Amino acid sequence: MIQTVRVPGGEGRAAMVSAGQSFRVVDVDGGQVGDLFAFAAADPGEFASAEHTRVAIAKLFPQPGDPVLTNRRRPILVAAEDTSPRRHDMLYAACDPARYALLGATAPHRSCAENLRSALHGQGRDLVAVPQPLNVFMDVRAEPAGTLVSRPASSRPGDYIAFRAAQDCLVVLSSCPMDIVAISSGGITPLELQVYDAASG
Repeated sequence: MIQTVRVPGGEGRAAMVSAGQSFRVVDVDGGQVGDLFAFAAADPGEFASAEHTRVAIAKLFPQPGDPVLTNRRRPILVAAEDTSPRRHDMLYAACDPARYALLGATAPHRSCAENLRSALHGQGRDLVAVPQPLNVFMDVRAEPAGTLVSRPASSRPGDYIAFRAAQDCLVVLSSCPMDIVAISSGGITPLELQVYDAASG
């Protein structure tokens, strides 16, 4: 059985995933970036950490079979299938109100940081600091000179990346509302979290 959590464009949602279960992040309409977070169910102070993962796997993003480590260097997820063009980012911080202000936004603007706080609050949890997310479908490239260039997402409708939970965790997915910098290519559109047992995947 598959549990599907629809994440409306620009919003965030959470789902509990048990150890051994898997989940897919599905780009419903294509070209949409998502900020993915995972917190240990037993202790929300332990969470998926981009910086610890990069060191452990010596890659900018985990490939199928690679672990995603927590800030305590323990596996929390394991990357599985990836039907997308495999352009994902683990260098950029989640967008937040300060980012939009720096970009010139004068009105309140949704952000992945606030989507995360809202989703966690709905689960009865509060958050002190926002971890660096796994920016799925986000195309950021390191140039030879050391500069970073972001391009619009090239994921297609129905593309997904899947992970297996290495421990019980709370997964939060934000459909990134960034509409000032062109990182999503088709407007701000929905994503889906599909949680399933390995046998039913």
